[in-house]
Amino acid sequence: MRKIDQLYWEDVEIGDEISSVEFPLTVARLVMAAGANRDFNSIHHNSEYAQQTGAPDMYANVIFLQGMWEKTIRNYIGLAGTIKSLKGFRMKVFNTVGETVVTKGTVKKKWREKKEFLVELEIWSENSKGITVGPGAVIVTLPLREKAN
Repeated sequence: MRKIDQLYWEDVEIGDEISSVEFPLTVARLVMAAGANRDFNSIHHNSEYAQQTGAPDMYANVIFLQGMWEKTIRNYIGLAGTIKSLKGFRMKVFNTVGETVVTKGTVKKKWREKKEFLVELEIWSENSKGITVGPGAVIVTLPLREKAN
């Protein structure tokens, strides 16, 4: 398992890019995700059923997609950072089996409120069809390298 590096508020600059993360959507991964988050709706693990509902194929559910965003954010902020809010999470296109979803992001804003050191990230998901989820705004806190007064 890869060690997650800790990011500090002083190291963040507006415009910084967040390292992207790829999520290949195999049948096995969709079945495991549906089981793990207890979303047993057949649209998430049965192609024929999903197609009968108008979807092009079985597809990733919201909790799985939000988990992709969380993994991407956590890789960026490290374990001492916190995720405070998520806004603008909108699915625009199905993320279907056989696709690879890539989560990406940039730093939009950085500020201090009392003793919290905050950063606003713009996050989105893409596949071969373009942006499929978002873009959304995620507010995170980061530690200071040196303790503030």
